[in-house]
Order: sequence, then structure tokens, then C-alpha cells
Amino acid sequence: MTHPHTHTLDARQAHSRLHELIVLDVRTPAEYATGHLPGALNVPLDHLTRALPDIREAAARGDILVVCASGTRSEAACTTLADHGITTAALAGGTGAWTDGGHALHHPDHHRPTTWSMERQVRFTAGAVVLTGLALGRLRPAFRLASAGIAGGLVFSALANTCGMAPLLARLPHNRPRQGDLEVTLAALRGH
Repeated sequence: MTHPHTHTLDARQAHSRLHELIVLDVRTPAEYATGHLPGALNVPLDHLTRALPDIREAAARGDILVVCASGTRSEAACTTLADHGITTAALAGGTGAWTDGGHALHHPDHHRPTTWSMERQVRFTAGAVVLTGLALGRLRPAFRLASAGIAGGLVFSALANTCGMAPLLARLPHNRPRQGDLEVTLAALRGH
């Protein structure tokens, strides 16, 4: 990250400072429910703008660490926050690096074992569309274009280090925060 209001912390640095950080997890509620850093508050990336006043208030009281699964969404969130004058740090490598560093994730009591990470949802959806396109392509060759489109999207995704499918999947009901959950998070930010 090159913005003057952003920097990164590795898992070891974040772990040693966890007690003094305000941790924002910008993954979807479904991903957050699979396990998150202890004390992390869930503000999905697509709700970040709505939470700006509360995040700004919390940032005045302590340092903010932004977390996602791999670091990509947290860097995007840090850039958005920095553009609004809020200094933050991103967890380099996300929750994957956190667990690889030997640190435990907190699993809420209401954890549903059927909840999948966004990466797993993307892989499943892409594979299902490719297989469907190939199967239906036996009936009508034009259906193979769906498979080709997904293949091209995956190549572009790898080259650009972005994912066009994840924002679409994040809009599914199981990936959306319930209104009350987001309000509880915002209240916690105000009182943090």
C-alpha cells in the first residue's frame, strides 16, 4: 500500500498488539462466522462507507487493524478509509497468515458448519457454471460459451489479482449482514 495513511502488520506484529488494536473484519458475515481474530468487529467491505462516521470515531481512540481472508479486501478497505483521512493498518496475508502463524481464530457460538469462505464459494460457482456449460453444450454448442467465459474470467482474475465473482456472491442473502448485526457492530465501534 502506498497511501500515507495506510501500512501493514504481519501476523506476529498484529498478535503482539492485538490488545490495543480495534480490529475490523471486512469479510462477509458468512466468512466472519467461520472464524475471526479475537475481538474483531464485522463491517463487510460493501458497508464500509456507511460505517465511516463510527470508524472515524473509533480511530480517534485507537489504532485500527483491517482484516480479510488474504489481504486483498483489507487493502481496498484501508485505501477507502485513507481517502477519508482515517489511518489504518492491514493484516498482511489476512486470516490465512494469522492461522499459518499459529494464532487461533475465534469461533462464535452460532457458527454454522455449512458456511463457506468466499474463496470456496467462488470456486464452487465457477466450477458449477463450467460443468453446466459443458453438459448443456452437448445439446446446444452455444452453452459452451458460458464455460469459456468463466475460464477467461479466472485467467483475468489471476492476472489482475481481483475477483469479479466475489462481489456478486457477497450479495447473496447468506453473505449479507442482518440489519441488527451491523447496528450492533456500529454501536460497538462507537463505544470501543
